Amino acid sequence: MPRDFTPARAPAETQSTLTESRKLGELPVWRLEDLYPSKTSDAFVGDLEKAARDALAFETKWKGNLATALNATGSDSLAAALTQMDALEDLLGRVASYAGLTYYSDMTNVENGKFFGDVQAKLTDISSRLLFFALELNRIEDEAVDAAMDRDPALAHYRPWIVDLRKDKPFQLDDRIEQLFLEKSMTGAAAFNRLFDETLASLRFKVGDKEQTLEPTLTMLQDADPEVRKSAAEALSLTFRDNIRIFVLVTNTLAKDKEISDRWRGFEDIADARHLSNRVEREVVDALAAAVREAYPRLSHRYYAMKAKWLGMDQMNYWDRNAPLKETPDRLIPWTEAKETVLSAYGSFAPEMAEIASRFFDGGWIDAPARPGKAPGAFAHPTVPSAHPYVLLNYLGKPRDVMTLAHELGHGVHQVLAGAQGALMCQTPLTLAETASVFGEMLTFRALLDRTTDKRERKAMLAQKVEDMINTVVRQIAFYEFERKVHTARKEGELTAEKIGELWLSVQSESLGPAIRISEGYESWWAYIPHFIHSPFYVYAYAFGDCLVNSLYAVYRQADQGFQQKYFELLKAGGTKHHSELLAPFGLDATDPSFWAKGLSMIEGLIDELEALDKAS
Repeated sequence: MPRDFTPARAPAETQSTLTESRKLGELPVWRLEDLYPSKTSDAFVGDLEKAARDALAFETKWKGNLATALNATGSDSLAAALTQMDALEDLLGRVASYAGLTYYSDMTNVENGKFFGDVQAKLTDISSRLLFFALELNRIEDEAVDAAMDRDPALAHYRPWIVDLRKDKPFQLDDRIEQLFLEKSMTGAAAFNRLFDETLASLRFKVGDKEQTLEPTLTMLQDADPEVRKSAAEALSLTFRDNIRIFVLVTNTLAKDKEISDRWRGFEDIADARHLSNRVEREVVDALAAAVREAYPRLSHRYYAMKAKWLGMDQMNYWDRNAPLKETPDRLIPWTEAKETVLSAYGSFAPEMAEIASRFFDGGWIDAPARPGKAPGAFAHPTVPSAHPYVLLNYLGKPRDVMTLAHELGHGVHQVLAGAQGALMCQTPLTLAETASVFGEMLTFRALLDRTTDKRERKAMLAQKVEDMINTVVRQIAFYEFERKVHTARKEGELTAEKIGELWLSVQSESLGPAIRISEGYESWWAYIPHFIHSPFYVYAYAFGDCLVNSLYAVYRQADQGFQQKYFELLKAGGTKHHSELLAPFGLDATDPSFWAKGLSMIEGLIDELEALDKAS
């Protein structure tokens, strides 16, 4: 992802920018030294060399011998092989995390980009030596593996990983083809991912006489001044349009690349590979998507009609969708206040949760400032169990930034707790990976709402929460529908910018409703969404997580005791249990058609409360 040691030219800071920066206070920058002292340190170079040696030794000892290891004991047993594999995954993950986080710190730095690319190439070569393990293990009869797990407690420890691995068996190819797919990924999907990232990081948007990066320009869409919002939207549209050929090329290439992989592996539906990696059934996702689409009129259409009236408009422009209400306090929230707000909300739920979250602030695990070249948006990176997660933000002091902090810290707490499962089993499927993040947001929102007595402030808070939930549920399912249309249409040939824009506008019009005026310029706004590039069909996980948490939070509000313990057990499970097992202790079942209706009804209830407040004022 980044480039060379020539820093990108930063836009000139205005006095306004400097004043706002001072209001936010000192923002933390992460300490990547916890992983390695530097890119050229003996520790980093040594670990990369050790990973190559260990992978070669692992291949030499175990390749072709797993069936024999199934009945062996001690250092020759399959349990011993899995223990070694777990340690190798941790080592490789540590190296990869350091390279990736260094890159995302400044994606326009050429030296960072070369470092990241070189490390990825070496890790791909190393991983190719380990590829045999899962393929060979899946060729052993299930009955023989089951008998060995029943016999050997050390092997039984890895039962969840082995059971999970078997689900991939019908879609595996022979060893040489799998190796080719892995090695060619560096010059295929990975290369186009990097092209997208570096293109996006290098874009500048001219608003008035000021040039700036993506993140602050998007933030201007939340400005109270409609002219500022319009200017920001026009700048976004213009720059996206000027660079659309690159985004169209990347989208066409990756959609075709995925179609080839899906065809070779035998996936029936364009999203089946994602469903498999998420360990969720297609029918469950279809039911979620159908429930959300059916609820568009009751949720987004209804809310945006109310908001247009509040803003004194018959129709809002597309750039007014996230405009603040006049009741919204117009102030920047300092970092210290954001920190206290989130930790207090977490602590009220469970002191252990606040204690884990506080480590992110105290240990240098957060990178908060928005700066040129840095990855846009926000994420929590789990790294590996032997280290600790890191959180990336672009904190600009808006109320939504506080909720983003709560969201990403939820991920971080989840990742810390799941780390005890080890490198092979700590990764939570995406559908459940959003549980702790959205729950953390909900805790923070409810804590703030409960202490707000002023009706005007309460209305502003409820409106913002409804908008966030619409963005998480309605918008993400619309994104999912857009991806389905794009990948389906790509099978018939390359897509033009006009065609992709047409598909984008069709799902946006359907999901946003008649209260939003979609005018010229918006047709290219699909171009900056990274999920479409990095993780096709990832987006439904947000809606899955939000609806799940709405139901989970309702259980929490009604529970007398014991909820927190069950909740922590859910987070600690990592990737060792299916969603049905994890939700059963709460009396929830995602396969029940009424499950999604319950989650959506909470959003509808907040809109009802807003409408009642409006009538009473």
